[in-house]
Amino acid sequence: MDLFKSWLVETPIAHRGLHNNEIPENSISAFKNAIAHGYVIELDVQMLSDGTVVVFHDESLSRMTGNDGYLKFLTKQDLPMLKLAGSKETIPTLEEALSAIDGQTPVIIEVKNNSKVGQLEQKVIDTLERYSGEVAVASFNPLVLSYFKEHAPSLLRGQLAGFLKNVKMKFLTRWGMKRMLLTKKMAAADFIMYEAKTLPNRFVKKFKKLPLLAWTVKSQEEYLRVVKYCDNIIFEGFEPKI
Repeated sequence: MDLFKSWLVETPIAHRGLHNNEIPENSISAFKNAIAHGYVIELDVQMLSDGTVVVFHDESLSRMTGNDGYLKFLTKQDLPMLKLAGSKETIPTLEEALSAIDGQTPVIIEVKNNSKVGQLEQKVIDTLERYSGEVAVASFNPLVLSYFKEHAPSLLRGQLAGFLKNVKMKFLTRWGMKRMLLTKKMAAADFIMYEAKTLPNRFVKKFKKLPLLAWTVKSQEEYLRVVKYCDNIIFEGFEPKI
């Protein structure tokens, strides 16, 4: 497959769905809104304490639900009680999200896992085996991508990376992530997703044979600046005028 002519680069990608002040990020409504406007969807997945895979970005519940505590300690039965950003929307499971999307637009699933690799990734694989739409997986963690490479080699894999100056992490982790040191050998990525505000840079040039997606573009002005250096954008807070 020539990924430079695929859905990865044809259509802008709505970051956590097409959300706004009324429609929360990573919600069923955000995914339906992205479909209605013809965008590809990017979403985040994590795992609850009972093994349920849900669509949610943060480790903490506070920003999106107003509740104290952490997502990883929840079970599926807790989800109906947590409303997203004051709406009627609740945290969807991955299965619920994919059921709503139903192959109407492609999806990039960011697997958020800084712990032991295996259980979450296998649950994603098992869920995707029952899904017929176009899909790719992505992660900052090259070990996550390595698991997909071994256990689901047909899935497209995207390496997330960036300078990440405002993210708390160990120096060596940040140093390696910026340079994508393990991307070729361990992750065998099919495409790169790199921090938009740091493009262009010398670290992405060595991957020029792979499609480059810029995240997260937040204005038309930023889009016009970065589009010269990437093959597609992941956007939020506006709709790009191409």
